[in-house]
Amino acid sequence: MKIESFVFDFDGTLAELRLDFAEMKLRLSSLAESYFAPTPPPPFLPVLEWLAWLDKRIRESNGDRTGEFRQKALTLISEMELEGARSGALFSFTRPLLKALAQKGAKTAIITRNCEAAVRLVFPDLSDYCSAFFSRDHVLSPKPDPAHLIHALEYLRADLRTAIMIGDHPLDIQTGKAAGVMTAGVCSGSSSRDELVRAGADWVADDCQRLIELLTTMESGDGCSRPVS
Repeated sequence: MKIESFVFDFDGTLAELRLDFAEMKLRLSSLAESYFAPTPPPPFLPVLEWLAWLDKRIRESNGDRTGEFRQKALTLISEMELEGARSGALFSFTRPLLKALAQKGAKTAIITRNCEAAVRLVFPDLSDYCSAFFSRDHVLSPKPDPAHLIHALEYLRADLRTAIMIGDHPLDIQTGKAAGVMTAGVCSGSSSRDELVRAGADWVADDCQRLIELLTTMESGDGCSRPVS
């Protein structure tokens, strides 16, 4: 089947951004200590979900200060994301890959849990290479809520049957599956091949460049089993 719409994650998928999420969660916990006595952040819980948990606890114990905490927390997260972006960079294949997909008539989008400013710091000419971009700033609830991906697909006027979600984390695979599209994992970021396979990725490759090569081979009729290794 020909894939016509490609939706990419950003960090670890199209770019390398050095973010210490464990440190970010610890800083959020320190901030929350002004409002209640939080438990240590669980290692398995992502940053935005940890923020939501802290926010809920503060609302329950000190509701009138919830908005104040959330604003400070989001500022802290954004500052760390911008710090990571300043030392980050696009992968060398990102611009050529997106340009090649556009030349073939494919629709492309980027969705990310990162803030818009950090992404544009790393990829200032993003709009020249990608049809759509939706950071967490642009949606009510970011991925793994499938609404984030569905919003991008609707913007592209994509057919779900010929769309794919590509990312380096099981959350990306979870998002794609919940939205009803094909999924692919890449090992260029934070997750191993086994983790992406266990998450249910339809294909797995070393990075986006290798993935597109493998998908092109599949579309040409040479065949390609799932997941790709």
